[in-house]
Amino acid sequence: MDRSIRTVDDVLRLLDGLFAPEADRWTADCGSSWWDSFYADRSRPVPFFVAKPDENLVSYLDRGLITPGRALDLGCGPGRNALHLAAAGFTVDAVDLSPTAIAWAKDRAREVGAEVQFHCADAFTRTATDLRGPYDLIYDSGCFHHLPPHRRISYLDLLDRLLAPGGHFALACFAAGEMGSEVPDADLYRHSGLGGGLAYTPDSLRWIFFHLREVELRRMRDEPPEAPRFGEPFLWTALFCHDAHV
Repeated sequence: MDRSIRTVDDVLRLLDGLFAPEADRWTADCGSSWWDSFYADRSRPVPFFVAKPDENLVSYLDRGLITPGRALDLGCGPGRNALHLAAAGFTVDAVDLSPTAIAWAKDRAREVGAEVQFHCADAFTRTATDLRGPYDLIYDSGCFHHLPPHRRISYLDLLDRLLAPGGHFALACFAAGEMGSEVPDADLYRHSGLGGGLAYTPDSLRWIFFHLREVELRRMRDEPPEAPRFGEPFLWTALFCHDAHV
């Protein structure tokens, strides 16, 4: 007889198990072998392996929508956005599950002389004590859409714990009709798979992050290979503000 459910965390771990072996894409409980394999070959023609920041992040800074402070880069990968934030004057924590990705990000930081605190950890557990808020900016380019529906609870908890009042949350994720699975949430549990990542609509993002004020929500602009910024139009970009009155 197995009676192992007592807390919300117990329920979340049980649901994680329904998606094994995909679970190592979002939780350190299963290790990080999938992402380590993904990042092992730095020469692979993966769009976001480039050493340049998201065009929307550059735009937020250029227009003064965000200003330097403390920043957290979620799922930082090889660190391209973390390095840009550091160059713009932010004090940056950057976290990723994959030791291989973190090693690559540290190499890039050394090459340009950037000061970034890189953490190899599961950001969505309260045991990630190295991530100490509040942060004036929490930035996520490509992490959120790899989470199963139940882990949105963990994601929103992280924002509640770590985002400063008046701070900003920025997101880039798969756009419905362009990239990612559009299977309804309930069916994902029936079939136990994420289809490589979940697609979102503007209305679904507004509904999930209802407690934050929308500043801007648009498609990422397409950037040519020679551009100094990364841009792929199959992504939504969103900027929200943590207003006390919302």
